[in-house]
Amino acid sequence: MSNLLVILLTALLSSNAPPAELALPAASPARTVAAPDPADPVEQEYRRLLELDDRMLGELDQLIRDFQNAGSDNEAARAELRRRIKARIGEVREAYEAFLRKHPDHARARLAYGSFLNEIKDEEGAVVQWEKARQLDPTNPAAWNNLANYYGHRGPVTNAFRYYQRAIELDPREPVYYHNFGTTVYLFRKDAMEYFGITEQQVFDKALDLYARALQLDPTNFFLAHDIAQTYYGIRPLRTNEALLAWTYTLGLARDAIERQGVLIHMARIRILAGQFDQARALLEKVTEPALADLKARVERNLREREARARGSREDSPSGPAP
Repeated sequence: MSNLLVILLTALLSSNAPPAELALPAASPARTVAAPDPADPVEQEYRRLLELDDRMLGELDQLIRDFQNAGSDNEAARAELRRRIKARIGEVREAYEAFLRKHPDHARARLAYGSFLNEIKDEEGAVVQWEKARQLDPTNPAAWNNLANYYGHRGPVTNAFRYYQRAIELDPREPVYYHNFGTTVYLFRKDAMEYFGITEQQVFDKALDLYARALQLDPTNFFLAHDIAQTYYGIRPLRTNEALLAWTYTLGLARDAIERQGVLIHMARIRILAGQFDQARALLEKVTEPALADLKARVERNLREREARARGSREDSPSGPAP
């Protein structure tokens, strides 16, 4: 039984303790990091830099919303919007550059600047800053994780495997690192098979075990549980019971009717893939939200098509009814 399956079963069968306390051995404690001195002038300057970065994001969001609400979508208005966005981004970029000219060995500022550059789609510039941050402070797990994310998208993916492993070694209490690592293993199955020397089914198991650790550390995160449950669509042969268990767990975390009924549609899809058509139809009957009507209709159409094919296969088989 996989670690993820243990967590899901524990959570669904127990009402006395959260799955994080019951399912897996406790993760190793995170490394102890000395907190920066808030009275340090350099630390205060760094904090103001982060505040400027955060403020810029809010201002850009407001600029875009104001543009959309104004209803003046013409070339002149779009050009003015681009000019104002570019000017604001340039101001923050220069603030980071000025700080780093004075404090070139400030690893956390390099890390934050890399994240800023990544937000404005300068991935190459972001990698340069993250790599400098990693070299300046090789014990900072965020630098390893950010670089792993980059290598997972751009390659070589084996670097992503190594860097995620290092991030987890440095901070085994951060669920995002396990989630990212699990997703990369799942998506790059052939690379993972070669790198770890395992079979495809073992790759699936490894990804699910990484997801299990993420869920153990963050057991009430609906989006995490939803993402994990979706993984089962790509696993062949279909692990029907495990998939339904994962979606049932996710259902328990849903926060409103749309999320709950969206999960019911996923559960119906799993039933359809498993050939359990009556159960799928019963689940779809519970979906009444207008926002999900189109999706429900597509799944119902898929249900009818698969049911018809299955019926035709039975009738054409030697043991089927005589013509």
